Amino acid sequence: MELKDDVSASVANRKRKSQEIDNSSIFSGFPMEDLNQDVLERVLSWLPTSTFFRLTSVCKRWKSVADSASFRLACAAVPSRDPWFFMVDPNLSRMVVFDSAERNWKRLNRPTLLHETPNHNTMPVAASGGLICFRNLRGNFIVCNPVTGSCSEVSSLDPSVQNLPLHAIVMKAYSSLHCSSHYKLTLVFGEIPNLSFRVYNSNTNCWEEETALSRNVVDNNRLEFDSNDDNAVYFLSKAGNVVATNMQRSPFKQYSSVITSGKDGEELVYFLSSTGRVVACNLTRKSFTEYPRLLPVFSEYSIDVVECGGRVLVVLLSEFFESASLRVWWYDEDSRAWRQIAAMPPAMSHEWYGKKVDINCVGAGDQILICLNSAELFSYVLCDLVANEWTELPKCCEDGKAVEFMSAFSFEPRIEASV
Repeated sequence: MELKDDVSASVANRKRKSQEIDNSSIFSGFPMEDLNQDVLERVLSWLPTSTFFRLTSVCKRWKSVADSASFRLACAAVPSRDPWFFMVDPNLSRMVVFDSAERNWKRLNRPTLLHETPNHNTMPVAASGGLICFRNLRGNFIVCNPVTGSCSEVSSLDPSVQNLPLHAIVMKAYSSLHCSSHYKLTLVFGEIPNLSFRVYNSNTNCWEEETALSRNVVDNNRLEFDSNDDNAVYFLSKAGNVVATNMQRSPFKQYSSVITSGKDGEELVYFLSSTGRVVACNLTRKSFTEYPRLLPVFSEYSIDVVECGGRVLVVLLSEFFESASLRVWWYDEDSRAWRQIAAMPPAMSHEWYGKKVDINCVGAGDQILICLNSAELFSYVLCDLVANEWTELPKCCEDGKAVEFMSAFSFEPRIEASV
C-alpha cells in the first residue's frame, strides 16, 4: 500500500530529539519503551489508519503490535474514524481512495480475489463500516476490506433470481468487541409494483427466503402521473410544455441505493427507480412507497440518493434560467413534500450549465461527496451540510495527468473489519 505519510521517520526523529533534550522532555522520565504491551497497543490504535502499515518498519516491538489480535481489538474500541472515499474509475482498473482526514489521495493494492479476466470486471456496488461489496458480470458478490485486502466471496444466488431486474444493493455491517464482525447484504428486485427482497447473512453464509413487498396504499393518492410512465422521465421545457424522455442511467448509478433505520428501528431501503422516482422500501413492514418527483425542472436533470446522519437525502442537478443548479433535498413525511436543505453556490454550479452532467453522490456523516462528470469536464466536490461549505477536491494525478472517477463509496478504514 502506497502511503504518503512516513510515521517511521517521524517516530525516529522524535526519539532522537527526546535523547537530545534528555531530562527536559516530559517523556524522558517515562519513554514509550517502558509502556506495557496493552497500553502501547491502545495508544497506537488511535493513530490514523494510514500509519498502521508503517508500524512494522519502526522496530520489532511495534511490528509485533501490528500483527497481534489484541491490537485489532483495541482498534475496534475506537468509536469512529474519518471516512475514506473509494473512487471508481470508468475502467474499474484502479484502487484509489481519498483520505478525508489527511485530504490526500492514496493507492491501495488490488486483492487477488478481485483479479479477474476482463470479461468479469468487478464493480463496487455497496459499502458499510470497513467493508466494500463488489459485483462481477456473472452476478456474484465479493466482500472486501480494502485496507487489508482480505476478501470473501458470497454464496451464489439462484439463477432465477439473478435474471430479475435488480434495483438496489445495500450492505449493513455490524461489529462487536466480544465477537467477530458480520454483515448483511440486501437486494431489492422485480418490476414495480411487484417488488421483492432477499437478505444474505454472513453469520449463516446463506441467503434468506425471498420476501414480497406490497405498495403502500397512500401512493395511490399522491402519484403525479399514471402508471404508464414507467419508461419515461417528465420535465418542463423552457416554453412551459411537459416533455417526456427516456432517462439514460449511468452504469455507476445503476444500483444507487442506501439503507437506514426508521423511527421505530425499522429497516428502510431507498433507491431510484428507472423513471427517476425515489422508492422507499420498508423491510420490516414489507411495503414500499414511491415519492413524488422533484418538479418542476426546466431541462433534463441528474439525480442521486444519499444517506447522511441517518437521514435520506436527494441531490439534484438541474438547469434553470440559463444556469445550472445543484441542490440537496429532504422529504418531509409529515407534510409529504420535499424541503431544500442546501444548495451549491451559483458561482460553482454555473460552469456545468449546458454540459449534460451526470452526478453520482455518496454520504458520510454530515458530508456528501459529489462526482460531476460530462464529456468536457469532471470534478469532485465535498459538501459539509452543517457548515454549508462546498469544497472542490484536488485532482488525482497519475503520470502528470488528472484521473477521472465516475463515482465513490464511503467507508471507515478499519484494519479489524473482517469478511
